[in-house]
Amino acid sequence: MAQRTLYLVRHGAADALGQVTADGREQARLLGRRLAGAPVDAVWHSPLPRAVDSARIIAAEMPRVLVDEAAELVDNVPFVPGPEDVPPSWKGFFDGYDRGEADAGRRTADALTARFCGPNGQGRRATHEVVVTHAYPIAWIVREVLNAPPAQWMSLAGVANASLTVVEFSDDGPPAVVMFNDMSHLPAGLRWTGFAGGGRA
Repeated sequence: MAQRTLYLVRHGAADALGQVTADGREQARLLGRRLAGAPVDAVWHSPLPRAVDSARIIAAEMPRVLVDEAAELVDNVPFVPGPEDVPPSWKGFFDGYDRGEADAGRRTADALTARFCGPNGQGRRATHEVVVTHAYPIAWIVREVLNAPPAQWMSLAGVANASLTVVEFSDDGPPAVVMFNDMSHLPAGLRWTGFAGGGRA
């Protein structure tokens, strides 16, 4: 069975300029310690600085692992739904998106799933890859694993900084979501609840 396990990670907390904060660095370090016992083959990251820095901190806990950029992991809106598919909490979010931007986002999303959503192609050897990216690409991958409609990514986008989502792909069965948005490696003060007015758990 050529199984591929992806450990999907949102970058550590970042400031308004997209730089990882002290809290974000600690989140990444703790996640790296959690993943250090896994047989990780590679750490892939988005080209954006907050993901690059988080990936390096995570990888420091697992010496001699490949760390490299994957352009498909960039932060972007993967799918712009029609007005009838936009939930009330997202009203106004897509204002100003033109057709060209929407099409470009979908092309990036399709490239993301083409690269990461499938068996490993390494014969019979199982592979384990850490993917350091952003909330929307994680939501898109999970939606793909669940075979949900494209607009469903919005319901999965509340992914916390340095949380862990695990998905598996196999050549002899359907893909699976093993874990979603898990923060058990983080102390309460570094967890994000996702609820308005409640930034920390």
